[in-house]
Amino acid sequence: MMKRIPIPVINKEFTWFIIARILFIAGLRMTPVLLGWRLYEITGSKLALGFLGLSEVIPAILLALPAGVKVDKSNKHRLISICIALYFFIMLGLLIVTSHWMEENYSKRLIEWSIYALVFCTGAVRAFTASAFNAFLAQLIPQESLVKAVSVNSMVWLVAAVAGPAVAGVLMGYTNITIAFTPVCVLIAISFFLFQKIKPKPVSWQGSSKTWDGVKEGLRFVFHQKALLGAMSLDMFAVLFGGAIALLPVFASDILHVGPQGLGWLVAATYLGNFVAIAWLTTHPLKKKQGRTLLYVVAGFGLCILVFAISQNFWLSFIALFAGGLFDGVSVIIRGTVVQLFVPDEMRGRVSSVNSIFINSSNELGQFESGVAAAAMGTVPSVIFGGCMTLVVVFVTWFKAPGLRKFEY
Repeated sequence: MMKRIPIPVINKEFTWFIIARILFIAGLRMTPVLLGWRLYEITGSKLALGFLGLSEVIPAILLALPAGVKVDKSNKHRLISICIALYFFIMLGLLIVTSHWMEENYSKRLIEWSIYALVFCTGAVRAFTASAFNAFLAQLIPQESLVKAVSVNSMVWLVAAVAGPAVAGVLMGYTNITIAFTPVCVLIAISFFLFQKIKPKPVSWQGSSKTWDGVKEGLRFVFHQKALLGAMSLDMFAVLFGGAIALLPVFASDILHVGPQGLGWLVAATYLGNFVAIAWLTTHPLKKKQGRTLLYVVAGFGLCILVFAISQNFWLSFIALFAGGLFDGVSVIIRGTVVQLFVPDEMRGRVSSVNSIFINSSNELGQFESGVAAAAMGTVPSVIFGGCMTLVVVFVTWFKAPGLRKFEY
């Protein structure tokens, strides 16, 4: 019998996809550091940091489900190209409104609300971008290579997520906000042109149902896949309460006293932990008891948040966030693998949009919750509360969702 030759994960178009995406994500991940520091610098308000997350999550959630239908019905290459171009112009707007020229000529209130408005626009574009990227990836790679491709794609995202905040922090510390924002626009522009080297692919879903019918199909699919729904729900509630990212500008400025350079490394710490975990799991995949492992790592994430909350030392805080990223990286791989293995190609856009609601709910609503809790309870108590609630979520899920605890793939 002739030996079967495995199809490699990396092909020419996948390579262009990866390069374009790493530049695009690096640019995007610079913005939370720049905007968080600048907004806290202008307003001195912890609540303002919460509103920054809320302004992005509202359109992202409202548009997520119809966006998923649009992704499945559309030429994904064209849709992604439009989204990247829109991001470029929005970032150009943020470069202008955050500049010292704006501060000298306009009120701080106008600058603050201009930032919220532009971030609101990014949320609207993001509703389409995230689902389109996930669905388009599956069209570039053979089915038998998808699991490894997901790991590679996640690692690339994390390389960009580590590099972006670190570079943003250094630029903010040694230059000014305008110079720091310029590479964001440049990286996104280069990403757009590199993405054009990939050929458009056929539309995966030729369904004639209306948008709302397509939305219901996506929701129905997710709610019938108990393992998928359980993994999404656990991640959503854990990060909703346990996310401390929104308050990192406050910790860097008022508690750890490390400035914007330190802020950049604190933001990067979690993603660095993600990267190490995913790199390890790419060569040492989980063989069994993935559901039980998911519960363990989310509990570990909650404990790391508690250590971060009480730390007054930069390196201990960095290690706590890094360790939390390790646990979160395992969660990302389990959840991402479940999505890719259980979802047919014609449903990927809609299911990715439902998944994005859970992710957006946990990250940006968690950012809003952190800002409100910090304003009401104080910075450190609010993060301690969030870490404890994460552990409570794991405890409840362990007993109330035995199917997830016993799940394996």
